[in-house]
Amino acid sequence: MAEEIEIEETEEEPQITEVIVNPKDVPEIDSKYRLILLAAQRAKQIQRGAKPRVELDPRKIKPTTIALEEFEENKVMFEFIEKENA
Repeated sequence: MAEEIEIEETEEEPQITEVIVNPKDVPEIDSKYRLILLAAQRAKQIQRGAKPRVELDPRKIKPTTIALEEFEENKVMFEFIEKENA
C-alpha cells in the first residue's frame, strides 16, 4: 500500500506569525528517509517563495536547512494520505 505525503501550502500575504502546533496533531516521522522526503518538499516551497516558519534568513541559509529546522521545531503541519490501488 503506497503512501502519499502532502504538505499544506497556502498563498497568503507576507507576514511573520508564530505557528503554534500541538505535538499530538502532527504525525510522528518514523524514519530519517521520510524526514528527508518531507524536508525536500518543504524546501521546494521555500524556494518558490513560502515564508520560513523559523527565524532564519532565507537569503543566507539554504532552504533545506530551514526546512529541517522547521520540522525539528514542529512548525510544519503535514499528514500522510494513503493511496488506494485501483
